[in-house]
Amino acid sequence: MTTMQHTVSPVDSSVYVSRELATQPEIQRTLANAQRAQKSWAATALAERQAICSKAVDWFEAHKDEIGQELTWQMGRPIRYTAGEVGGLAERARYMIEASEQALAPLTLPEKPGFTRYIKREPVGVVFVIAPWNYPYLTAVNAIVPALLAGNSVVLKHSAQTPLCAERFVEAFKAAGLPDGVFQYLHLSHDDTQSIIQSDDVNYVAFTGSVQGGAHVERAAAGRFIGVGLELGGKDPAYVREDADLDVAVETTIDGAFFNSGQSCCGIERIYVHHSRYDAFVDKAVALVKQYKLGRPDDPETTLGPVVRTGAADFVRGQIKDAVAQGAIAHIDEAHFPASESGTPYLAPQVLTNVNHSMRVMHEESFGPVVGIMKVDSDAQAIALMNDSDFGLTASIFTSDIPTGVTLGEQLETGTFFINRCDYLDPALAWTGVKQSGRGCTLSQLGFDAFTRPKSFHIKQL
Repeated sequence: MTTMQHTVSPVDSSVYVSRELATQPEIQRTLANAQRAQKSWAATALAERQAICSKAVDWFEAHKDEIGQELTWQMGRPIRYTAGEVGGLAERARYMIEASEQALAPLTLPEKPGFTRYIKREPVGVVFVIAPWNYPYLTAVNAIVPALLAGNSVVLKHSAQTPLCAERFVEAFKAAGLPDGVFQYLHLSHDDTQSIIQSDDVNYVAFTGSVQGGAHVERAAAGRFIGVGLELGGKDPAYVREDADLDVAVETTIDGAFFNSGQSCCGIERIYVHHSRYDAFVDKAVALVKQYKLGRPDDPETTLGPVVRTGAADFVRGQIKDAVAQGAIAHIDEAHFPASESGTPYLAPQVLTNVNHSMRVMHEESFGPVVGIMKVDSDAQAIALMNDSDFGLTASIFTSDIPTGVTLGEQLETGTFFINRCDYLDPALAWTGVKQSGRGCTLSQLGFDAFTRPKSFHIKQL
């Protein structure tokens, strides 16, 4: 049985970090500690929980540069961007800290003579967080901070690609004064991850990852009657209307498609453009993509790093090859990006036109640096194509007519709708998806609901 976990860096294919997988005694001890610590943590005043979470955020901000270095080597994002993930973590965490008092307050009911009635929010117990590598701090913080604020203990299993992120999270909260056992991490095999989901010591599972991974989590939790939050994939669309500001639309959608080498569940993977603006949009988009610099992510000049592994690059190459064989036009000459090389995770960005929904690249999640652009004749056609997907995480419309944009947005099957923006999480808004993009909600005041259970108090006065 494999007892070691090795993280192969996409920077140079070296082993960046190795960790021993947790043993069964370590797993059982961790879960027992989580159960035991949760009781006293739940009894801790919310103000103290808030203060500890704030101090943990302070720790992250003080260590953002070294965290950025580690991120670059673990998952390949250019060093010029990785420290920025700490800023996003801080924004989300501080919002949830601020919102927690109101979100966790008892619900009061209208007065009823002779009775006192209210509903308290109690913590669910032990929360098991399974986090991915693509935005390893941003995705994990969505669950960790509200779970802790609500009085739960947390056990974190991070991706084998980003194991140091789990260690940094626990280090930050330990430095902030969090009591022992309230927040722990485990490096785990798939089988042991499944066994923890099935353990009576776990009361909620928060999973972010692939649709296939989400299905495994659901099967593992079946029959346990516990909550399961699933943030899964996306094939997010954007529509550029006839009245859009073209420069804003191009700059925003192209960044949404290629930032983090396209490895974002809410990245733009499909763009629909009104026929009157189509040619101009494509010309500007192609010109902008050609300005990216593909290279080693530890080079400060690099703006596009490798994808996470060679297999992921091969998958995207396969989508592009199949689309071109079916008549798609590839606008980027790979020779323009000399670092792009078959058999490596370094992959040139690609813009495809003359695409349609019979092609894999327009319906299958790419999770890489490629985007397809289609011409449409009307709002109705654009909405129909945007909804023609197994996914529904975010969708964007670019328009100067906000009321019409909102009306169109109400017709979209999506968790978040943007106008003149994309690929962004506002922590005050609920982060959720429909169809195969998952189930449940994080962030916003609603994001505390998953980590609490209602308890009704019905008191008759004598």
